[in-house]
Amino acid sequence: MSVGSVALVVTEEIDVPSWELYELSLPCTVFGKPQPDLADPWYDLRLCSTREPDPDAPANGTGLSLRTPYGLADLVGAGTVIVPSVPDACVDEGRPLQPELITALRRAHDAGARMVSLCTGAFALAEAGILDGRRATAHWMHTAQLAARYPKVRVDDSVLYVDDGDVLTSAGLTAGLDLCLHLVRRDLGAHVANQLARRMVVPAHRPGGQAQFIDQPMPATDDMGLAPVLDWARARLDQPLTVEHLARRAAMSPRTFYRRLQAATGVTPLQWLLNQRLRRAQSLLETTDLPIARIGELSGLGTANNLRHHFLKQIGVSPSDYRRAFPPT
Repeated sequence: MSVGSVALVVTEEIDVPSWELYELSLPCTVFGKPQPDLADPWYDLRLCSTREPDPDAPANGTGLSLRTPYGLADLVGAGTVIVPSVPDACVDEGRPLQPELITALRRAHDAGARMVSLCTGAFALAEAGILDGRRATAHWMHTAQLAARYPKVRVDDSVLYVDDGDVLTSAGLTAGLDLCLHLVRRDLGAHVANQLARRMVVPAHRPGGQAQFIDQPMPATDDMGLAPVLDWARARLDQPLTVEHLARRAAMSPRTFYRRLQAATGVTPLQWLLNQRLRRAQSLLETTDLPIARIGELSGLGTANNLRHHFLKQIGVSPSDYRRAFPPT
């Protein structure tokens, strides 16, 4: 398989709950549909069933029939392995997971695959020992069970997702989409991830450290009190902006604006501004050959040294290293 291959584990049951189809569909949507104008080649998505492979199934089948020519043996050799969920009975009633699945996950991890879980998929990675000694998360309704059953895992129930390098875990539902887009951002850069999110009509980036317990799971882009001022701020990131400026533009008191933005996004207004400026800097690094100092000015992050400071702290690499990883095309 190519470096961009994604093996998606399909834990088949006679009656698959409808909510599990959502988490299964998220990686299919993000990784399964080619986007040649954004990046070519795109990911090679393969649904890998816990049942025996169907040799007559189409190789590119990602439909609800779940007929697939790929089985658990195909996890080994994939660049990324995603476990979207496990059956409820395995979480709530302690029913053992299939030994063949656990063995296949261990083999894929030992072979160097990037291991990913969405929601209760963390139970499979934990059972395989892949999460031992690592920080991980799942939907907050299941994190207590995860921590009790697997005491070697450092369970964090307060975040949307955890990126531990070669092992990534997410909370449930929309947090799974956040993690999938985060993977695209890691692999193909912020510009591609932002454009893909725009096509999916979802916010381009919610940091993994954002709390699971916010009042609204997605930024309130339809809130007429917030959306216009946030768009206004994005168009002026190179200018000095304060909470007072934004609150005045939104016709709110600073305290009200602070509270409403934090409720909608899970972060403070200043952190929201920093995130937007970093995204702008990433996009400029990927799409232009402007000097680092100029990118710092245009993104509102100031000097080249200030840009480097925030890049190293928030993204983990210098602007120069980031540009080398995602050179302008």
